[in-house]
Amino acid sequence: MDMSNSQRINAPRAIVWAAINDPEMLKKCIPGCEEIEKLSDTEMAAKVVLKVGPVKASFKGKVTFENVTAPEGLTIVGEGSGGIAGHAKGSAEVRLEEDGDGTILSYQVKAQIGGKIAQLGSRLIDSTAQKLAKEFFARFEAEIMEMGVPS
Repeated sequence: MDMSNSQRINAPRAIVWAAINDPEMLKKCIPGCEEIEKLSDTEMAAKVVLKVGPVKASFKGKVTFENVTAPEGLTIVGEGSGGIAGHAKGSAEVRLEEDGDGTILSYQVKAQIGGKIAQLGSRLIDSTAQKLAKEFFARFEAEIMEMGVPS
């Protein structure tokens, strides 16, 4: 599965960068995230419960930040297992560009999915992934706005 998009966030790039690197912020924004733990400056472990079509699974996985160029971007590489429901691994290239008083966050995701979830078909998986990305960005911007953005 490949997916790319961009989203304008009404906050300065430094604020968006800090939020991307904040485990508590990510926990609030990632749909279905139950736990997230920072293992090091470039590594986190997480537990996420997702429903894709008729399959609901709890995924445990690790995420590593690579190619970090603060505050311009990074590559997020992850791998997770949901037991019999399936497994996933992939990467997301994330870029942050200043846009006046806001930030354009662009991402390009490449993922491989296996197990029961993969049997549901690419159309359902793709639409679910797009829905989850939209939900993440809506929560992400709302959380940043709630923190209060300096003018």
